[in-house]
Amino acid sequence: MTSRPSPPPCTDAAVTDRVERVAILVDVQNVYYTTRQAFDRHFDYYACWARFAAGREVVVANAYAVERGDPRQQQFQAILRRIGFEVKLKPFIQRRDGSAKGDWDVGITLDAMDAAASVDRLVLISGDGDFDLLVTRIRERFAIPVEVVGVERLTAASLMRAATHFVPIEKELLR
Repeated sequence: MTSRPSPPPCTDAAVTDRVERVAILVDVQNVYYTTRQAFDRHFDYYACWARFAAGREVVVANAYAVERGDPRQQQFQAILRRIGFEVKLKPFIQRRDGSAKGDWDVGITLDAMDAAASVDRLVLISGDGDFDLLVTRIRERFAIPVEVVGVERLTAASLMRAATHFVPIEKELLR
């Protein structure tokens, strides 16, 4: 009986040779309103992709938006798809009192939890404080870093604290 050579031991070098897998989740409404309010400018999704996807394997890239049926909005959604995002849409709901609703918090949360099981890093682009518990849970349960990207003065402090790393939206992410 011949013996087989044992496989080489796993080394840190072998682990770091693997490309980092990332999920990028964008709360489009939050980003739109916060960048407009803070800078009177638009978020640059091309620059976003270049920064957060560079050198990584993008496993999930979702942009969550509301559908109004507006031709300009549909053109914007087509641009997001060309960049590499899957665009997830909910119908725009206009309430009788004049307020509007297009809330993706639960959808983003479910997708983030699903994605966290198969990635090495999660990038959440939103300043919504409702996501602080999500970020904490992902870090605890999956032991992966969670980067939060948002307009600093309009991002919930609790969300910034929950993140592994907070990336402020500044001029290089604006157009």
